[in-house]
Amino acid sequence: MIPLRVAIDPFPISVPLVIRLQNDGPSEEGTAGVIHRGQGFVEYDVCGLSLTVRTPDPDALDGDVVLILPGQRSLHRLIRNGSPHNTFLVTEQCDQKCVMCSQPPKAHHVDLFDPFYEAALLGPYGTTIGISGGEPMLHKERLFDFLLRVQERRPDIEFHILTNGQHFDKNDEPILQRLDRARILWGIPCYSASPETHDDIVVKAGAFETLERNLALLGKNGHRIELRTVILNANVNGLADLSLYVTTHHPHISFWAIMQLEPIGYGRQNWGREFFDSSQNFDPIAAGVDIANIRGLETVLYNFPLCTVPEPYRRFCANSISDWKQKYLPTCSDCSAINRCTGFFEWYPEERGFSSVGAL
Repeated sequence: MIPLRVAIDPFPISVPLVIRLQNDGPSEEGTAGVIHRGQGFVEYDVCGLSLTVRTPDPDALDGDVVLILPGQRSLHRLIRNGSPHNTFLVTEQCDQKCVMCSQPPKAHHVDLFDPFYEAALLGPYGTTIGISGGEPMLHKERLFDFLLRVQERRPDIEFHILTNGQHFDKNDEPILQRLDRARILWGIPCYSASPETHDDIVVKAGAFETLERNLALLGKNGHRIELRTVILNANVNGLADLSLYVTTHHPHISFWAIMQLEPIGYGRQNWGREFFDSSQNFDPIAAGVDIANIRGLETVLYNFPLCTVPEPYRRFCANSISDWKQKYLPTCSDCSAINRCTGFFEWYPEERGFSSVGAL
């Protein structure tokens, strides 16, 4: 697994520091150049101070934009140079407790929007930054301000914002109109066409009704939406109904991401109850995909290893698992499709996972 935090020696700062690490060239404003390499460590010049990073592979950090917090003995790799999988975790608070949540909510919040803004300005040209939580829209004033500030200074940057869709309202329309809609994709979950089933999955009464209203609000204001549906035993047999609902009531949806369960957080806790083995029975998923396809809704399968999907539906599969938490099984080594397969989550339990996997 690719480490997102790397050990450092104590560094004397009293406020968060955002810096881009570079192997070559002198240190300039916003950058830290290498001044010494040793066995298992590398030293960078940061405004005349020496930052020691404990890593056996300093070349892997070249060009990374990192965050160092006061008193912490590790740096956070916010934007990894050359990686398409860079996400800012803006809060760990959330108003839902989805049964499959990979990032269970916490009560506290640490506001890092200003360091995230600095990091975005230092990112490579044309990068895409994920915004995640918790629920980012619990702090929507700060989030909107962050997006507008980055948009002004770095109009080349795109954002993929994951939100439960519960916190938009009509008062947000002026800001929604000011945002660059071509460079923002909202990733919003809908788990069932049944309000009761959706509300049970997110553990929040009335969530479906609010979601329905806000999907329409975003569509009215021209924003792009990636609808996200995690497959569970609780909802898989209603996938065809959900496909009919989405294509009928929300034709403005940009595309639909159907996702396999991630075995971490609440997903690991509820794995035995909710994991649906699509390698055994793909029929309910095929029904949803077929209806969406016929009705013109682009559909993508996330987190589905190719060998667990019937051949006619493999064209819908995306190499979706973030590189830092992706792995392949020993049986994958001889697979001809490994370079285009999503593989498995680092924490995937082979003994309780798909019943049928194997090289293609």
